[in-house]
Amino acid sequence: MQPSCAEIQPDVLVIGAGAAGIAAARAVQQAGRSVLVLEARDRVGGRAVTDHRLGLPFDLGAAWLHNAADNPLVPLARALGLALADSDALRHERTLVGDRPASAAELAGYDAAWEAFQAAVLARAAAGGAANGQDCSVAAAVPQGGPWDATVAAWQGDIIAAAPLERLSLADFAGTALNGRNMMVEAGIGTLFTRLAEGLPIRLFSMVERLEWGGAQAVAHGSFGSIRAGAVIATLPSSLIAAEALRFDPPLPVAVLEAAADLPLGQVAKVGFRGADALGLPEFCSIDRQVAPGEALVAMSARPFGRDLLACHVGGDAAAALEAEGDAALEAFMRAEVARRFGHQAARALAPKPIVTNWLRDPMARGVYSYARPGRAAARGLLAQPLAGGRLCLAGEACDARLAGTVGGAWQSGMVAAEAALAALR
Repeated sequence: MQPSCAEIQPDVLVIGAGAAGIAAARAVQQAGRSVLVLEARDRVGGRAVTDHRLGLPFDLGAAWLHNAADNPLVPLARALGLALADSDALRHERTLVGDRPASAAELAGYDAAWEAFQAAVLARAAAGGAANGQDCSVAAAVPQGGPWDATVAAWQGDIIAAAPLERLSLADFAGTALNGRNMMVEAGIGTLFTRLAEGLPIRLFSMVERLEWGGAQAVAHGSFGSIRAGAVIATLPSSLIAAEALRFDPPLPVAVLEAAADLPLGQVAKVGFRGADALGLPEFCSIDRQVAPGEALVAMSARPFGRDLLACHVGGDAAAALEAEGDAALEAFMRAEVARRFGHQAARALAPKPIVTNWLRDPMARGVYSYARPGRAAARGLLAQPLAGGRLCLAGEACDARLAGTVGGAWQSGMVAAEAALAALR
């Protein structure tokens, strides 16, 4: 017989069983303190979930372990016996101009455009930066007008950062740039977090509606009843904190709410198709295409681990607009892009009923991952600052100033929050 919620008084209460919440709970447990995780969803993982409706693993959200050399999740995955693949080393890249392969000269121009973009970001960040009050948007600092500049901008903004370059803080963009190898988990990243959550006291379908945190103990209230704890780690996305989806009593400081609002979640929509084998592509194939200014870029990757899978991504405003139209609009858009690159027969060869993501419509996410508005790169540090001497800590990818937007950043943020909460208990 399980104890009632009123009888449970953990040392640390963790709200949310995503990457940050799982990391925090494991750290508390390993420190010999009691912990309880309350998760509103019917599963763990948060924005990292592996879907098997296609008969194979497909990551709906996070799909890579970035900066693998210093990502703490890489050794954890290996310790669990999960196979990893270096997708950068294995990738076969194909780039199109219109419906034809890019020439050697065009590919050289594309490489040069990537290098010029990165050099411009580093030079502007070194010359100014948020600390000197000279932060600007990424768009204001990078080359424009060249034949490949719009394509690089679409990659760096809409696809990688999930928002247009005009909305991104240059200082934050430079500070959180990914510069290491990227690993894929063969079983899926969602599977990794399911395994990492094993053995943790997690209660699903347990949404916290109000959190009292002003006294010697915190009290969480919801349909589960009320639970007291010595310290609380809340791992809500910055979008939900800014919207005050969870009622904090007393309210969070104005500076914290402003920081959350300055770290909105961008948008990337994915469509996963069976039928990639008909396209005649090698394993781990990336299919790129030159786009014009204002044209939506679709990032395609085919046959990871030799699977019959084509994953199509679109980001930024185009993703938001298509998701608002519904799953059928997103599927039709992606099929049209496949037809443009491979022909109508290839598009018809893709199986019906693909998987279509809907993170923007998900009330517990409202987007994919965070970016900082121009001039507000310091918001990550403000959001991560422990409150009430560490008895209330916020954690999640938005709180990590190095690997923001990634599950590695979320994991590190959860570990840092756990240290602060444990110190408060001492």
